[in-house]
Amino acid sequence: MNKKTICKRCIVDSSIPEASFDISGKCNHCSLYDEIDSRYSEPVKLQKEFDSIISEIKNRGNGKNYDCIVGLSGGVDSSYTLLKAVELGLRPLVVHFDNGWNSDKAVKNIKKMISKLNVDLYTYVVNWQEFRDLQVSFLKASVPDAEIPTDIAIKSVLYNTAAKHNIKYILYSGSNHKTEGRMPRDWTYMDGRYIKSVHKIFGKNKSLPTYPNYTLKNLIYFHLFKRIKLVRLFNYIEFDNNSVVEQLRDKLNWEYYGGKHYESIYTKFFQSYILPVKHNIDKRLVHYSALIRSNQISRNEALQRISELPYDIKDIKRDKEYVCKKLELSISEFDEILKKPVRSYKDYKTYDNVKKHLDPIISYLKKAKLWPTIA
Repeated sequence: MNKKTICKRCIVDSSIPEASFDISGKCNHCSLYDEIDSRYSEPVKLQKEFDSIISEIKNRGNGKNYDCIVGLSGGVDSSYTLLKAVELGLRPLVVHFDNGWNSDKAVKNIKKMISKLNVDLYTYVVNWQEFRDLQVSFLKASVPDAEIPTDIAIKSVLYNTAAKHNIKYILYSGSNHKTEGRMPRDWTYMDGRYIKSVHKIFGKNKSLPTYPNYTLKNLIYFHLFKRIKLVRLFNYIEFDNNSVVEQLRDKLNWEYYGGKHYESIYTKFFQSYILPVKHNIDKRLVHYSALIRSNQISRNEALQRISELPYDIKDIKRDKEYVCKKLELSISEFDEILKKPVRSYKDYKTYDNVKKHLDPIISYLKKAKLWPTIA
């Protein structure tokens, strides 16, 4: 058995698809981080650009009830985004996608924040039977990105809400390079055609009448015609996870829920149990590596954490029973799904080939300032 190569700086190793290492032993994830971080490395220039963006949001929202959208899950990143938006004097409409898996702490956090910050909340509650069927479809598809029905729906609801209220800015906390890092495509591939393809094969009810999918048609409409722009707030402000959690606790009586994205019961179970057991994937490698690069934990601490099981043996039986009951699967049915051969998004119909042709066109439109760029 070949010994894994591990980055000299973080803990990305050769088990991660697309990971590569230069002659010094540094991985391509670190190189990408340095490249992104270098764009935001001049404090005076960065502050000037940030002030300009905030002024632009306020000016474009003048006379409207809201000047931006903030998605809120009750987790660290989205909660801090909302807190900072209010402290910056913005008037956000808060949007929450309820897929039926919110933890009690996440629900309490959302209620506390909405009340204390005096902001309006719009919650999209997905049809549970429809969404349950879709989640089971992705489990049966045997792919490692079985959480994308939620990720795509969140994106769709954010953009649809922005378009409905003629709001031009979404303050986005996802894909944060400081605390999340970059997941390889083979672990997390997303597109609306993929959703339809998997569900058509494995779903009991082949249609998804109320599920908020995000198709190429949506992409073109929201960007080219509605010109909605994403603003990644964490590119412009300091983000130290421990400090952020303390601020949320002190200012909002916010409660921590135990792990990255564990504000969702299903996400916690999927990432901590299904991924490592079925797919031999441990996303903590990417998350902890991001924290190492942003000087939030030491490499030795990350190595110690990653040596421990990603799930609590005492709790996993209880969590498994809860998830199976909610998904209307017997324990034996679930175990059979886990035993199925692993597959990839490449085994299903996607927009992948279309995107390869579309990307150069989008790049041209961005240069021509006809396609809004991400700030």
